[in-house]
Amino acid sequence: MHILSIIVGVWIGFLVLLDAFETVVLPRRIRRVFRLTSFFYRNTWRPWARIARLIKSPTIRESFLGYFGPLSLIFLLALWAFGLVLAFALLHYGSGEHVLLSGEPINFWTLLYLSGETFFTLGLGDVLPMTGPERALTVLEGGMGFAFLGLVIGYLPTIYGSFSRREVEISLLDARAGSPPTAAELLARLGNCPDGHGLDAILQSWERWAAEVLESHISYPTLSFFRSQHSNQSWLGALTMILDTCALLMVEIEGVRNQQAELTFAMARHALVDLTGVFRAKYNPHAPNRLPDSELLRLRDYLKKENLHLREGFEAEQKLKELRLLYEPYAQAMARTLLLDLPPWIHAGKKKDNWQAGPWDRLIQAHGLGEIAIPHRIKDDF
Repeated sequence: MHILSIIVGVWIGFLVLLDAFETVVLPRRIRRVFRLTSFFYRNTWRPWARIARLIKSPTIRESFLGYFGPLSLIFLLALWAFGLVLAFALLHYGSGEHVLLSGEPINFWTLLYLSGETFFTLGLGDVLPMTGPERALTVLEGGMGFAFLGLVIGYLPTIYGSFSRREVEISLLDARAGSPPTAAELLARLGNCPDGHGLDAILQSWERWAAEVLESHISYPTLSFFRSQHSNQSWLGALTMILDTCALLMVEIEGVRNQQAELTFAMARHALVDLTGVFRAKYNPHAPNRLPDSELLRLRDYLKKENLHLREGFEAEQKLKELRLLYEPYAQAMARTLLLDLPPWIHAGKKKDNWQAGPWDRLIQAHGLGEIAIPHRIKDDF
């Protein structure tokens, strides 16, 4: 029985320490079949998502989903801590003698209490290890408790720093591509910049953004569950919109350069495909067509009004379909897994950007102050 306790304790401790090391310290994707963190997220996200699907209000549902990322992070840290406390309790139970100062008999629950107070460095001293190995084990657990505290102190700022950098670029899309951002709006607002420098600069920054998302979300998959500030924005929606835009540019728009679009498309697709693999998102052959023929025709007409002429003909349409097949199935699989909405290629009607809406707007208009005229296009600023 004592030998079995030691074996189980060593196994649990090794499993928790390896998982914490791979999740926090090791900056690369782990392809092992079983991981404690992956098991934890699979078995907490699924019931959370099922409950979210029962919520009818989109606003309340999005708020509910927004709690999962931060809460899951707290519970994951608690799971690691409990696993280590349990592992050391089993080692204490199987490897030595202890004395309880009150004279009560020692049992496993007493040793679990000793492990907890040692791990969290309380140092109450009401249960004493009597042998050399037990004292060494107690010191080791106390040191590991300090290390765990340092892990938490370093882990949380890293997660929230990566989240903040991701969200800054998404917020910048608001004035550049609408809310939610669409390829049609981004091209309409920036496609006619002199020499294409404005659009190239945007695509170049998004190439780097996609690379940062790939690196941070593979190293810390928890970030994928962190929702954006507005319900009509998300990291997946922004990534898909950039791919949509690059696809249109690669089909060819008259007078607009597409060299940077090809580079951004490659990086954005790389990020999307790799993250789909991390989450093991399943392909859905029945996913709706994001760009049926009627929408493509409306998109062409909209771009023509902005003096942007998308190449027409069978070859152009075939190339667009081929480009879409390179990323849309992955985006739809991720959207289904994370309960995120993908942006349309073009808005069904005129919509205000998030920055144009405010809680006092209707009240101000009701008092006769009128609506402030705000230029809808920003391309003339370049």
